[in-house]
Amino acid sequence: MFLKRTLALLVAVVGILVLATASYGGKPGFDAKEIRIAQWGPQTGPAAPWGSVARGSAILFDLVNEEGGIYGRKIKYFIRDDQYNPSQTKAVVKELVEQKGIFAFVGGVGSACGMAVKDYLEKNKIIWVGPSTGITDFVFPTNRYIFGVYPLYEDEASILTKYIVEKLKIKKIGFLYQNDTYGKEGLKGCKQRLATYKIKLVEEIPVEPSEKDLASQMLKFKSSGAEAVIMWVNPTTATIALKTSSTINYKPMWVSSDTLSDYPLMYKITGGLWKGVITGAFGEIPSSNSPLMVKYRNATKRFAPQERWGTFFYAGILYAEPLIEALKRVGPNLSTEACLRELNSINNFQGIGPKITWSEKCHQGTDSIQIMRCGPGASYELLQGWTSNDLATWKK
Repeated sequence: MFLKRTLALLVAVVGILVLATASYGGKPGFDAKEIRIAQWGPQTGPAAPWGSVARGSAILFDLVNEEGGIYGRKIKYFIRDDQYNPSQTKAVVKELVEQKGIFAFVGGVGSACGMAVKDYLEKNKIIWVGPSTGITDFVFPTNRYIFGVYPLYEDEASILTKYIVEKLKIKKIGFLYQNDTYGKEGLKGCKQRLATYKIKLVEEIPVEPSEKDLASQMLKFKSSGAEAVIMWVNPTTATIALKTSSTINYKPMWVSSDTLSDYPLMYKITGGLWKGVITGAFGEIPSSNSPLMVKYRNATKRFAPQERWGTFFYAGILYAEPLIEALKRVGPNLSTEACLRELNSINNFQGIGPKITWSEKCHQGTDSIQIMRCGPGASYELLQGWTSNDLATWKK
């Protein structure tokens, strides 16, 4: 009798697990009541300041749900901390896909982290809109399920380098880069632009993401005579670089990717050394009074009053905007194929970032950035409006 009861209990448990898997772990990632969307991001670890990107996306989804959802379906949103560690990214994405049943991913900080799961998402036919990175391998050759919102690092670095040479009249340039795809593609774009002037970098130095002592690197830049140093690194590395340079009285023009454009944050953690730093920008300034920015700022005060409104935070909204637009265009008969069709028809869509255009042949949405400078008190000074990369070979 005991054996029969045990077997019956085991059968019941297995049945429940099967039903749960069918409901959440299988296709299609949505039902009549919800659409399941997810994002990974470094909530802890060396790149934790970028973790607010994933939390920012939640504001857009909260607004969508507050307004009734998308044809009655609410967004169910999942965030996982991968600590900016590719192996951890693999683990959390696998859990989300196979246990939660995800329809699409948005954002996702980190070039190496994204590359770690790129093939897995494609194999499972899961849409990924707006990787929080600008490396070419995500979109070239065209991946059917990945849609790039962020400008390629090559394009951004090329535009920034052109500004340094032509507007600032600086020719002695150094480059400090994270020793991974993120850093190397920024370096490549810089060198492509410098080649048109027949100029070479006076120094190019790689660093590991977790490196803490940059004394020798900063001394090399100083000895090289670099009048401007371009950084393609994470916030912690940039902070160490500026503080170390300050101790040796080395004060070049610091220039950085948009990835370090959260001025209040960078100003605070560098102890004010961020003043005067020039960065790329692929969104509006945080204090913009455009209707959408006002709407999102007000929503943040209501839904997440504990969060600080800034460029990293609202980048999460920016990455997710085109996916929401596509889902609205699909209508009530949702499917992955229907969503892909609408994503591929996005043409000059603009939320709080650059204009985005996708087609079946090209999933890189833009090559444009703005250029800004950190002013007194971490204020934003616009130096140059939306500018495309005239050397972008992928557009030709």
